[in-house]
Amino acid sequence: MIRSIHAAQRLDSRGCPTVQVELTTEKGTFRAIVPSGASTGINEAVELRDGDESAYGGRGVQGAVLNIQNVIGPSLLESNFRVDTDQKKIDQFLKELDGTKNKERLGANGILGVSMACARAGAAHSGIPLYEFLRREAGANYPFVMPVPFFNVLNGGVHSGNKMAFQETMIAPVGASSITEAVKMGSEVYQHLKKVIIEKFGSSAIGIGDEGGFAPPISEPHEALDLLVQAVSNAGLSGKIKFAIDPASSEFFRESKYDIGFKGATKLKTAKEMMGLYQSLLEEYPVVLLEDPFAQNDWDSWTEFNKACPVELVGDDLLVTNPVYVQMARYKDACNAMLLKINQIGTISEAIEGANLAYSYDWGVFVSHRSGEMTDDFIADLAVGLRTGHLKSGAPYGGKCLFAGSQFKSASKF
Repeated sequence: MIRSIHAAQRLDSRGCPTVQVELTTEKGTFRAIVPSGASTGINEAVELRDGDESAYGGRGVQGAVLNIQNVIGPSLLESNFRVDTDQKKIDQFLKELDGTKNKERLGANGILGVSMACARAGAAHSGIPLYEFLRREAGANYPFVMPVPFFNVLNGGVHSGNKMAFQETMIAPVGASSITEAVKMGSEVYQHLKKVIIEKFGSSAIGIGDEGGFAPPISEPHEALDLLVQAVSNAGLSGKIKFAIDPASSEFFRESKYDIGFKGATKLKTAKEMMGLYQSLLEEYPVVLLEDPFAQNDWDSWTEFNKACPVELVGDDLLVTNPVYVQMARYKDACNAMLLKINQIGTISEAIEGANLAYSYDWGVFVSHRSGEMTDDFIADLAVGLRTGHLKSGAPYGGKCLFAGSQFKSASKF
């Protein structure tokens, strides 16, 4: 039984407030800290912010904290749910308590913190690790599969101050034999990338963006990929490291066109021209994943490009981890993979529902961090428990399991 629920405001990796929840049962106290993004889709569950410019520039979350303290906590304590068996019931209760479509009354950040803490408590009460608890909630199979970590090593878009429109350029060590080796490869390439940037632009160019990737003075996607090609070669890992791109194109979609110069001089491209750009990048570089190449409401472009897209085409802002939009994308044949961000939907059960729906369509599922992260490693357990095969953040696991490697998209079938 839940004995108490407390919440507090904490600062994330960007110095921006977020919600921390501590839930206490007879087994102990279980903490969850909610991630928060800078680049967000218009259909995401609502992250409640205070709007008081005198505190954190209006980004405070004291309202969400008070909702947990005064509304969610007391109501949940009265419900007498069991954390080991009632995760779905708890999450449904939280949704109904809020009563809005996008959790705008109590705030998805507050609701998610409670949902995460309940899952942690549920795992402890069941005597199992969190990843096993999440596997059971999802009905996923064995064996466990360690995901390929996709490292965002070059930042652009709203995550950095350079002129690069594309938000993320990632490396994926698919040629590794284990996650330990994959992390080693990623670290080595990152260090070589730093040297390449210094040699090309000088030591002042190694500033980093919101997600820890370098943000050198580049503006074109091929410049980013050329830097990675050189860094991978210098690390002696050519052929073992593949690339991924997240343009986050909704951020530079302007009146039916894409302004890839949106942080400087206007440089408009039509959807057809963007398709041509992506096709040329996929042909020239070892790119295995493309995320949000078109805006969240540009459904026709998604559908047209997906007809012949040779790589994993991931919907982020397009789907916002929401089963409603996943179904719509399936109907329109708009993509072949779902990005899973737990704070986009607001409860763990709904995130699992979205993943299982994507799997039913034979899609991939790509678990992701947010640009505002904490030390909370919940999503690492989620990626292992759901066997998603790839992750924008991750942690080693000591037990016997497989490593997704080059088969990251189909890891759920292992």
